Amino acid sequence: MREAARDQFGHNGTRSHSAARRVAMRLLVGVDIEDIEALTADGRGQLLLRVERLIERERLKGAQRHWSYDLNRHIALADAARCLREGRNADGRPVEAPPAT
Repeated sequence: MREAARDQFGHNGTRSHSAARRVAMRLLVGVDIEDIEALTADGRGQLLLRVERLIERERLKGAQRHWSYDLNRHIALADAARCLREGRNADGRPVEAPPAT
């Protein structure tokens, strides 16, 4: 019974973590996951630079003990950057190259 409830409400880890990544990317970076999957390698590189700048700004806020520092935001940004570096999407699957146009 508990396992069924966990699966239904997303407490199994995979689904809820994927949803958290989607929300984090949309709120923190302003980009939808679907848009990221359609980017070329160059576009993903530019997005990675943007995320790394946001991580650095968040790190500086933490080091200065600024009131607006948020550890959860810092972790979400680091997770998003790791996915971009490893070439994975929000579900943890490898990103396929977009079709050539």
